[in-house]
Amino acid sequence: MIEIQGGVCAAKGFLANGIHCGIRKNKTKRDLALIVSQVPATAAAVYTTNLVKGAPLAVTKKHLANGIARAVICNSGNANTCNADGEAVAEEMSRAAAETLGIDANDVIVASTGVIGQPLDPTPIKAALPALAEGLGAHGDLAAEAIMTTDTKPKEIAYSFTVGGKECHIGGIAKGSGMIHPNLATMLVFITTDCAITAPMLQKALSADVVDSFNMVSVDGDTSTNDMVTVLANGCAENPVIDGEGEDFESFRAALRAVTVWLCRRIAGDGEGATKLLECTVSGAKDDATARVIAKSVICSSLTKAAIFGADANWGRILCAIGYSGASVDVTKVDVSFVSAKGSVAVCKNGAGIEFSEEVAKEILLESEINVVIALGDGDGCATAWGCDLTYEYVRINGDYRT
Repeated sequence: MIEIQGGVCAAKGFLANGIHCGIRKNKTKRDLALIVSQVPATAAAVYTTNLVKGAPLAVTKKHLANGIARAVICNSGNANTCNADGEAVAEEMSRAAAETLGIDANDVIVASTGVIGQPLDPTPIKAALPALAEGLGAHGDLAAEAIMTTDTKPKEIAYSFTVGGKECHIGGIAKGSGMIHPNLATMLVFITTDCAITAPMLQKALSADVVDSFNMVSVDGDTSTNDMVTVLANGCAENPVIDGEGEDFESFRAALRAVTVWLCRRIAGDGEGATKLLECTVSGAKDDATARVIAKSVICSSLTKAAIFGADANWGRILCAIGYSGASVDVTKVDVSFVSAKGSVAVCKNGAGIEFSEEVAKEILLESEINVVIALGDGDGCATAWGCDLTYEYVRINGDYRT
């Protein structure tokens, strides 16, 4: 597997673009993205479990009932959520995109992100579609910019991999900075691949992947209303079609995993107001499920996040988060270390504090990426979760997000 350039356009047969259409007041910010497969693609998706769901999710779920899609249309600046006409507007966006591209409206994935409860006028979207479509090309970077809200940087990645002796490509873009605490999927993530794989196997791969990728990310503990992850696979790599378990399926899963984990780390590290990526690696759990619960509890702990912001090696907060996680753990076996590019320092052994240099610990915790390493000594279960520090800036951003 090799990292390559191109994002969602790295795979053969995919084009993208992103422009400013007028939803966002700032004319320097792109707010409308389009991703198109030049041939029909199998499709899979997972959605937020929040009972309050954005209208685009309902429309997309209906459109993907047959497991086929050709395009993704996504606006930022308005979530199209909790609006009486939300589904009608989402359908109108789909129809307009389909008419512009000359495809079936049911083959369009529609997504929106931004402020909740504000009516979405589709007029600027429809007016901008001809120019958006005319500019389609290898512009995954522009699409990545257009789906951003409070993100400080676009997020795109791509890899090449081999299936059945054929070189395949997979790439993805994501937006996500705040209101991130998934329970099935998270944020807005669009992944494309030229690998040939059936819709059921694509859905199987995605549903399994999010358990250890997007489900293990938290910025602030809030599950969004518009979270969705989609994958389009158009088969242009001409590999033998993956229609069941086996070596080819595992190769695809590994490539998908590379994309999703990369995006998870970038989303967590770009959390609203964040200055540090917080990673928690748990090993020695009774099973993987137990490890997931503990890792997630640690990166969700507001006190731990605040300590990481202050570069304070307050390991007691980590033990506390383990203790209230609900997982069955023998706390007398727990070891904790802090690791960064500056080295590592053990701070807890067998559930108790040990002597360590506060100066060394401070130097390690001042880095931009911090890994909390936890060993439980109870079994072979393991998991990794990603979060960020809690800063003054997070409160400022969310204190005036709507106004």
